[in-house]
Amino acid sequence: MKRILSALVLCALFVTVYAAGGPEDPLASLSYLNGPFTDGLHTAVDARLNAASFSTTSVSASGAWNEVRLKQDDLLLGTAGDGVLFLAGGGQVVYPSGAVVDVTEGAVIPSGGVLQARHRYLVAEETSASFQIIGKTAVLDWQGRCTFSLSGSPDYNAIAAALKTLGLFRGSLTGYGQGFDLEAAPTRLQALIMFVRVLGEESAALSWNGVCPFQDIQPGSQAEKYVGYAYERGYTNGYSTTEFRPSATVSASQYVEFLLRALGYSSAANTQISDALERAESAYVLTPGETAILQSTDFLRADLVYVSYYALDARLADGTQTLGQSLMERNVFDQQARDSAKVSGSRL
Repeated sequence: MKRILSALVLCALFVTVYAAGGPEDPLASLSYLNGPFTDGLHTAVDARLNAASFSTTSVSASGAWNEVRLKQDDLLLGTAGDGVLFLAGGGQVVYPSGAVVDVTEGAVIPSGGVLQARHRYLVAEETSASFQIIGKTAVLDWQGRCTFSLSGSPDYNAIAAALKTLGLFRGSLTGYGQGFDLEAAPTRLQALIMFVRVLGEESAALSWNGVCPFQDIQPGSQAEKYVGYAYERGYTNGYSTTEFRPSATVSASQYVEFLLRALGYSSAANTQISDALERAESAYVLTPGETAILQSTDFLRADLVYVSYYALDARLADGTQTLGQSLMERNVFDQQARDSAKVSGSRL
Protein backbone atom coordinates (compact mmCIF):
# COMPACT_ATOMS: atom_id res chain seq x y z
CA MET A 1 0.00 0.00 0.00
CA LYS A 2 2.80 2.39 0.89
CA ARG A 3 4.64 1.76 -2.35
CA ILE A 4 1.43 2.13 -4.36
CA LEU A 5 0.68 5.56 -2.92
CA SER A 6 4.34 6.48 -3.28
CA ALA A 7 4.04 5.70 -7.01
CA LEU A 8 0.92 7.84 -7.28
CA VAL A 9 2.57 10.77 -5.55
CA LEU A 10 5.73 10.27 -7.58
CA CYS A 11 3.61 10.34 -10.72
CA ALA A 12 2.15 13.72 -9.78
CA LEU A 13 5.55 15.11 -8.80
CA PHE A 14 7.06 14.01 -12.12
CA VAL A 15 4.57 16.31 -13.84
CA THR A 16 5.57 19.15 -11.49
CA VAL A 17 9.27 18.55 -12.14
CA TYR A 18 8.79 18.75 -15.90
CA ALA A 19 6.24 21.54 -15.92
CA ALA A 20 8.84 24.29 -16.29
CA GLY A 21 11.13 22.26 -18.51
CA GLY A 22 10.65 19.66 -21.23
CA PRO A 23 11.69 16.18 -22.37
CA GLU A 24 14.81 17.57 -24.04
CA ASP A 25 15.73 19.87 -21.14
CA PRO A 26 14.32 18.52 -17.84
CA LEU A 27 14.85 20.40 -14.64
CA ALA A 28 15.86 17.24 -12.76
CA SER A 29 18.37 14.59 -13.83
CA LEU A 30 17.45 10.92 -14.12
CA SER A 31 19.96 10.02 -11.40
CA TYR A 32 18.32 12.53 -9.05
CA LEU A 33 14.81 11.23 -9.84
CA ASN A 34 15.81 7.60 -9.30
CA GLY A 35 17.94 8.37 -6.25
CA PRO A 36 17.54 11.12 -3.62
CA PHE A 37 14.21 12.34 -4.98
CA THR A 38 12.52 8.91 -4.91
CA ASP A 39 14.13 7.88 -1.62
CA GLY A 40 12.99 11.06 0.06
CA LEU A 41 9.50 10.66 -1.34
CA HIS A 42 9.15 7.11 0.01
CA THR A 43 10.38 8.22 3.44
CA ALA A 44 7.82 11.03 3.59
CA VAL A 45 4.96 8.83 2.39
CA ASP A 46 5.89 6.05 4.83
CA ALA A 47 5.73 8.48 7.72
CA ARG A 48 2.29 9.72 6.71
CA LEU A 49 0.94 6.20 6.15
CA ASN A 50 2.19 5.03 9.53
CA ALA A 51 0.34 7.93 11.17
CA ALA A 52 -2.86 7.27 9.21
CA SER A 53 -3.00 3.46 9.78
CA PHE A 54 -4.18 2.58 6.24
CA SER A 55 -5.36 -0.95 5.41
CA THR A 56 -2.95 -2.83 3.14
CA THR A 57 -5.63 -5.03 1.59
CA SER A 58 -8.10 -2.54 0.15
CA VAL A 59 -6.11 -1.85 -3.03
CA SER A 60 -3.72 -4.80 -3.08
CA ALA A 61 -4.69 -5.73 -6.64
CA SER A 62 -3.68 -2.27 -7.83
CA GLY A 63 -0.09 -2.73 -6.66
CA ALA A 64 0.53 -6.12 -8.30
CA TRP A 65 2.31 -6.41 -11.63
CA ASN A 66 0.35 -8.53 -14.09
CA GLU A 67 1.54 -10.02 -17.36
CA VAL A 68 -0.60 -10.13 -20.48
CA ARG A 69 -0.17 -11.12 -24.11
CA LEU A 70 -1.90 -8.80 -26.58
CA LYS A 71 -2.31 -8.58 -30.34
CA GLN A 72 -2.21 -5.85 -32.95
CA ASP A 73 -4.45 -2.81 -32.25
CA ASP A 74 -5.41 -4.03 -28.77
CA LEU A 75 -5.54 -1.15 -26.30
CA LEU A 76 -4.51 -0.95 -22.67
CA LEU A 77 -6.30 2.02 -21.12
CA GLY A 78 -4.51 3.57 -18.15
CA THR A 79 -5.25 6.37 -15.71
CA ALA A 80 -3.24 8.22 -13.07
CA GLY A 81 -0.73 5.98 -11.31
CA ASP A 82 -1.00 3.06 -13.72
CA GLY A 83 2.27 1.55 -14.90
CA VAL A 84 3.12 -0.26 -18.14
CA LEU A 85 6.27 -2.18 -19.08
CA PHE A 86 6.71 -3.74 -22.54
CA LEU A 87 8.56 -7.03 -22.30
CA ALA A 88 8.37 -7.79 -26.03
CA GLY A 89 6.76 -6.26 -29.09
CA GLY A 90 6.00 -2.66 -29.93
CA GLY A 91 3.43 -0.05 -29.09
CA GLN A 92 2.62 3.62 -28.89
CA VAL A 93 0.85 5.82 -26.36
CA VAL A 94 -1.80 8.46 -27.01
CA TYR A 95 -3.27 10.89 -24.48
CA PRO A 96 -5.21 14.15 -25.01
CA SER A 97 -3.72 16.01 -22.05
CA GLY A 98 -1.48 15.50 -19.04
CA ALA A 99 1.66 13.38 -19.28
CA VAL A 100 3.04 9.86 -19.51
CA VAL A 101 6.51 9.47 -18.01
CA ASP A 102 9.21 7.12 -19.24
CA VAL A 103 10.51 6.29 -15.77
CA THR A 104 13.49 4.43 -17.22
CA GLU A 105 14.71 7.52 -19.08
CA GLY A 106 13.34 10.11 -16.66
CA ALA A 107 11.51 11.94 -19.45
CA VAL A 108 7.96 12.66 -20.57
CA ILE A 109 7.05 10.70 -23.69
CA PRO A 110 4.91 12.77 -26.06
CA SER A 111 1.44 11.66 -27.15
CA GLY A 112 1.85 9.44 -30.21
CA GLY A 113 5.32 8.40 -29.11
CA VAL A 114 6.63 4.89 -29.76
CA LEU A 115 7.21 2.77 -26.65
CA GLN A 116 10.43 0.88 -26.08
CA ALA A 117 10.81 -2.63 -24.72
CA ARG A 118 12.14 -2.84 -21.13
CA HIS A 119 11.10 0.74 -20.38
CA ARG A 120 8.64 1.43 -17.59
CA TYR A 121 5.93 4.01 -18.27
CA LEU A 122 3.84 5.78 -15.64
CA VAL A 123 0.56 7.61 -16.28
CA ALA A 124 0.63 11.01 -14.60
CA GLU A 125 -2.00 12.76 -12.50
CA GLU A 126 -5.18 13.81 -14.34
CA THR A 127 -4.17 11.79 -17.41
CA SER A 128 -5.98 9.07 -19.35
CA ALA A 129 -3.72 7.24 -21.79
CA SER A 130 -4.19 4.56 -24.45
CA PHE A 131 -1.30 2.14 -25.00
CA GLN A 132 -1.81 0.57 -28.43
CA ILE A 133 -0.08 -2.55 -29.78
CA ILE A 134 1.44 -1.77 -33.18
CA GLY A 135 3.13 -5.11 -33.89
CA LYS A 136 1.49 -8.48 -34.53
CA THR A 137 1.86 -9.38 -30.83
CA ALA A 138 3.29 -7.96 -27.63
CA VAL A 139 3.90 -8.98 -24.01
CA LEU A 140 3.19 -6.38 -21.31
CA ASP A 141 3.52 -6.07 -17.59
CA TRP A 142 0.93 -3.69 -16.18
CA GLN A 143 0.19 -2.30 -12.76
CA GLY A 144 -2.80 -0.39 -11.42
CA ARG A 145 -6.41 -0.30 -12.55
CA CYS A 146 -5.89 -0.66 -16.30
CA THR A 147 -8.69 -1.81 -18.57
CA PHE A 148 -8.45 -3.35 -22.03
CA SER A 149 -10.13 -2.85 -25.40
CA LEU A 150 -9.46 -5.82 -27.69
CA SER A 151 -9.32 -5.58 -31.48
CA GLY A 152 -10.50 -8.01 -34.12
CA SER A 153 -6.97 -8.60 -35.45
CA PRO A 154 -5.74 -12.19 -35.94
CA ASP A 155 -4.96 -13.69 -32.54
CA TYR A 156 -1.50 -15.16 -32.99
CA ASN A 157 -1.29 -15.67 -29.22
CA ALA A 158 -4.37 -17.91 -29.20
CA ILE A 159 -3.06 -19.79 -32.23
CA ALA A 160 0.25 -20.50 -30.47
CA ALA A 161 -1.64 -21.76 -27.43
CA ALA A 162 -3.80 -23.99 -29.67
CA LEU A 163 -0.74 -25.54 -31.33
CA LYS A 164 0.74 -26.13 -27.90
CA THR A 165 -2.43 -27.99 -26.93
CA LEU A 166 -1.94 -30.19 -30.00
CA GLY A 167 1.71 -30.83 -29.13
CA LEU A 168 2.94 -29.11 -32.29
CA PHE A 169 4.47 -26.06 -30.61
CA ARG A 170 6.50 -26.03 -27.42
CA GLY A 171 7.84 -22.51 -27.09
CA SER A 172 11.17 -21.70 -25.48
CA LEU A 173 12.62 -21.25 -22.02
CA THR A 174 11.94 -17.50 -22.07
CA GLY A 175 10.51 -16.58 -18.69
CA TYR A 176 7.69 -14.38 -19.95
CA GLY A 177 4.94 -14.50 -22.57
CA GLN A 178 4.48 -18.25 -21.96
CA GLY A 179 7.81 -18.78 -23.71
CA PHE A 180 6.15 -18.31 -27.10
CA ASP A 181 8.67 -15.69 -28.37
CA LEU A 182 6.23 -14.75 -31.12
CA GLU A 183 7.95 -11.41 -31.57
CA ALA A 184 11.24 -13.02 -32.66
CA ALA A 185 12.30 -14.31 -36.06
CA PRO A 186 12.32 -18.14 -36.23
CA THR A 187 15.60 -19.93 -36.76
CA ARG A 188 16.31 -22.69 -39.26
CA LEU A 189 16.38 -25.25 -36.45
CA GLN A 190 13.03 -24.07 -35.03
CA ALA A 191 11.45 -24.19 -38.48
CA LEU A 192 12.77 -27.71 -39.09
CA ILE A 193 11.47 -28.97 -35.73
CA MET A 194 8.03 -27.52 -36.50
CA PHE A 195 8.14 -29.18 -39.92
CA VAL A 196 8.96 -32.58 -38.41
CA ARG A 197 6.04 -32.16 -35.98
CA VAL A 198 3.49 -31.30 -38.67
CA LEU A 199 4.69 -34.38 -40.54
CA GLY A 200 3.72 -36.41 -37.48
CA GLU A 201 7.25 -37.79 -37.23
CA GLU A 202 8.64 -36.21 -34.06
CA SER A 203 8.75 -39.53 -32.18
CA ALA A 204 10.69 -41.10 -35.04
CA ALA A 205 13.10 -38.16 -35.10
CA LEU A 206 13.78 -38.35 -31.38
CA SER A 207 14.48 -42.08 -31.72
CA TRP A 208 16.97 -41.53 -34.55
CA ASN A 209 20.56 -42.70 -33.92
CA GLY A 210 22.34 -42.11 -37.21
CA VAL A 211 25.26 -39.87 -38.18
CA CYS A 212 24.57 -36.18 -38.79
CA PRO A 213 26.89 -34.69 -41.48
CA PHE A 214 26.73 -31.08 -40.29
CA GLN A 215 29.64 -29.85 -38.21
CA ASP A 216 27.68 -26.96 -36.65
CA ILE A 217 25.20 -29.32 -34.96
CA GLN A 218 26.32 -30.44 -31.52
CA PRO A 219 26.86 -34.22 -31.35
CA GLY A 220 24.56 -35.98 -28.89
CA SER A 221 22.12 -33.05 -28.74
CA GLN A 222 18.41 -33.18 -29.42
CA ALA A 223 19.03 -30.84 -32.35
CA GLU A 224 21.24 -33.54 -33.90
CA LYS A 225 18.33 -35.97 -33.85
CA TYR A 226 15.93 -33.60 -35.62
CA VAL A 227 18.46 -32.44 -38.20
CA GLY A 228 20.03 -35.83 -38.81
CA TYR A 229 16.64 -37.49 -39.16
CA ALA A 230 15.35 -34.83 -41.57
CA TYR A 231 18.53 -35.02 -43.66
CA GLU A 232 18.47 -38.80 -43.80
CA ARG A 233 14.81 -38.75 -44.88
CA GLY A 234 15.58 -36.22 -47.61
CA TYR A 235 13.49 -33.44 -46.03
CA THR A 236 16.36 -30.94 -45.92
CA ASN A 237 19.68 -30.53 -47.68
CA GLY A 238 21.28 -28.24 -45.12
CA TYR A 239 22.97 -24.96 -45.99
CA SER A 240 25.99 -26.79 -47.42
CA THR A 241 27.48 -30.26 -47.21
CA THR A 242 29.01 -29.47 -43.81
CA GLU A 243 26.82 -26.65 -42.43
CA PHE A 244 23.19 -26.51 -41.36
CA ARG A 245 23.37 -23.03 -39.75
CA PRO A 246 20.76 -23.79 -37.06
CA SER A 247 20.70 -20.22 -35.68
CA ALA A 248 20.19 -18.51 -39.03
CA THR A 249 16.72 -17.10 -39.58
CA VAL A 250 14.27 -18.43 -42.15
CA SER A 251 12.12 -16.51 -44.58
CA ALA A 252 8.41 -16.96 -45.18
CA SER A 253 9.15 -18.71 -48.50
CA GLN A 254 11.55 -21.17 -46.85
CA TYR A 255 9.06 -22.17 -44.15
CA VAL A 256 6.07 -22.35 -46.48
CA GLU A 257 8.16 -24.63 -48.70
CA PHE A 258 8.50 -26.94 -45.69
CA LEU A 259 4.70 -26.96 -45.33
CA LEU A 260 4.25 -27.74 -49.01
CA ARG A 261 6.56 -30.73 -48.58
CA ALA A 262 4.57 -31.89 -45.54
CA LEU A 263 1.39 -31.69 -47.61
CA GLY A 264 2.93 -33.52 -50.56
CA TYR A 265 3.00 -30.58 -52.97
CA SER A 266 6.80 -30.41 -53.08
CA SER A 267 9.94 -32.27 -52.01
CA ALA A 268 13.51 -31.58 -50.93
CA ALA A 269 14.53 -32.12 -54.55
CA ASN A 270 12.94 -28.77 -55.34
CA THR A 271 15.58 -26.07 -54.79
CA GLN A 272 13.55 -23.28 -56.38
CA ILE A 273 11.55 -21.88 -53.46
CA SER A 274 11.20 -18.21 -54.39
CA ASP A 275 7.65 -18.93 -55.62
CA ALA A 276 6.65 -21.01 -52.58
CA LEU A 277 4.02 -18.48 -51.43
CA GLU A 278 2.37 -18.38 -54.84
CA ARG A 279 2.36 -22.18 -55.06
CA ALA A 280 0.88 -22.41 -51.58
CA GLU A 281 -1.88 -19.98 -52.58
CA SER A 282 -2.64 -22.04 -55.70
CA ALA A 283 -2.92 -25.15 -53.50
CA TYR A 284 -5.27 -23.28 -51.09
CA VAL A 285 -2.75 -23.56 -48.27
CA LEU A 286 -2.59 -19.74 -48.09
CA THR A 287 -5.22 -17.11 -48.81
CA PRO A 288 -4.36 -14.11 -51.03
CA GLY A 289 -4.40 -11.93 -47.91
CA GLU A 290 -1.92 -14.18 -46.14
CA THR A 291 0.38 -14.19 -49.16
CA ALA A 292 0.32 -10.39 -49.24
CA ILE A 293 1.13 -10.09 -45.52
CA LEU A 294 3.96 -12.63 -45.70
CA GLN A 295 5.44 -10.82 -48.68
CA SER A 296 5.31 -7.38 -47.06
CA THR A 297 6.32 -7.92 -43.40
CA ASP A 298 9.16 -9.57 -41.49
CA PHE A 299 8.60 -13.28 -40.95
CA LEU A 300 8.24 -13.88 -37.21
CA ARG A 301 7.42 -16.84 -35.00
CA ALA A 302 3.91 -15.37 -34.90
CA ASP A 303 3.68 -16.02 -38.66
CA LEU A 304 5.18 -19.49 -38.28
CA VAL A 305 2.46 -20.59 -35.85
CA TYR A 306 -0.24 -18.88 -37.94
CA VAL A 307 0.55 -20.64 -41.23
CA SER A 308 1.20 -23.94 -39.42
CA TYR A 309 -2.16 -23.80 -37.66
CA TYR A 310 -4.18 -23.12 -40.79
CA ALA A 311 -2.18 -25.67 -42.78
CA LEU A 312 -3.94 -28.28 -40.63
CA ASP A 313 -7.12 -27.49 -42.60
CA ALA A 314 -5.39 -27.80 -45.98
CA ARG A 315 -5.92 -30.95 -48.01
CA LEU A 316 -2.99 -33.21 -48.81
CA ALA A 317 -1.83 -33.22 -52.42
CA ASP A 318 -3.56 -36.58 -53.05
CA GLY A 319 -6.87 -35.06 -51.95
CA THR A 320 -7.69 -37.86 -49.50
CA GLN A 321 -7.75 -35.88 -46.26
CA THR A 322 -6.54 -32.74 -44.54
CA LEU A 323 -3.20 -32.47 -42.78
CA GLY A 324 -5.03 -32.35 -39.45
CA GLN A 325 -6.91 -35.55 -40.23
CA SER A 326 -3.65 -37.20 -41.24
CA LEU A 327 -2.05 -36.27 -37.91
CA MET A 328 -5.02 -37.63 -35.97
CA GLU A 329 -4.76 -40.85 -37.96
CA ARG A 330 -1.14 -41.07 -36.83
CA ASN A 331 -2.17 -40.43 -33.21
CA VAL A 332 -0.25 -37.16 -32.96
CA PHE A 333 -3.37 -35.72 -31.31
CA ASP A 334 -7.00 -36.81 -31.03
CA GLN A 335 -10.32 -35.26 -31.97
CA GLN A 336 -10.91 -33.97 -28.45
CA ALA A 337 -7.64 -32.05 -28.53
CA ARG A 338 -8.43 -30.77 -32.02
CA ASP A 339 -11.83 -29.50 -30.89
CA SER A 340 -10.35 -27.79 -27.83
CA ALA A 341 -7.73 -26.09 -29.99
CA LYS A 342 -10.21 -24.22 -32.19
CA VAL A 343 -9.41 -20.52 -32.59
CA SER A 344 -12.19 -18.04 -33.28
CA GLY A 345 -11.86 -15.30 -35.87
CA SER A 346 -11.41 -15.21 -39.63
CA ARG A 347 -8.21 -15.62 -41.61
CA LEU A 348 -6.39 -12.77 -43.28
